[in-house]
Amino acid sequence: MSSPSSSLAYSSVGTGTPIVFIHGFPHNRTLWAPQLAALGRQFHCIAPDLRGFGESEARGPYSMDQYADDVAHLLDTLGIERAVVGGLSMGGYIAFAFWRRHRDRLRALILADTRSGADSDEGRQKRRDMITLARTRGAGAVADAMIEGMVGKSTRRERPELVRSVHAMLASAPVEGVVGALEAMMTRSDSTPTLATIDVPTLIVVGDEDVLTPPAEARAMHSAIPGSQLAVIPAAGHVSNLERPEEFNRAVGEFMAQNG
Repeated sequence: MSSPSSSLAYSSVGTGTPIVFIHGFPHNRTLWAPQLAALGRQFHCIAPDLRGFGESEARGPYSMDQYADDVAHLLDTLGIERAVVGGLSMGGYIAFAFWRRHRDRLRALILADTRSGADSDEGRQKRRDMITLARTRGAGAVADAMIEGMVGKSTRRERPELVRSVHAMLASAPVEGVVGALEAMMTRSDSTPTLATIDVPTLIVVGDEDVLTPPAEARAMHSAIPGSQLAVIPAAGHVSNLERPEEFNRAVGEFMAQNG
């Protein structure tokens, strides 16, 4: 069971079809600044800070179901019955939970740089090691450990200022939120059986240099979700929406033109 939902800090831009953008780990809503700036001219774009991140309070329990219920509660607060829900990385795990728990609220799905499977034993051990690192050395050490995988090789080579900006976002995450999210990801359900049940329009986006959730994961989801669309963003890594925002926004805009 979920606890009463935490009130979330959020940004809201524009009017029209609502799109909720759910950030990944250990991000905050500023991840979506390029989308709110561009897509907010056509749609009602909403980007929350998940509980434990950004300006939202750090209060458990932390689980994919709880995060999804928090998003549903935010829609209630905004008076929105149905929205397009987009999630990147951990945000994609939350989007799957949202589909299972609140499918009547969902107009369409955007799954960016994410995967459907649960953690392997090796993956869970890496989460445990990251929890120890966060508790002993703080979010800055987590950022140091994650930054190379977080952005693609082209971005690291060509855009050092963006790498620094992403590192600063990761390093700003509250330790309680980091630990809570790691525990939530470690114990999350396998969403692979969910894929065949998805009957709303679905866009899958992945950076072709994403080493954390590689294009093979995106293609597997594309094959399993009936009628889904796949966009592979060139020269982008795990945060493809920040690394190549024009290409990402074009893919979302075209998808919304067909399905919004």
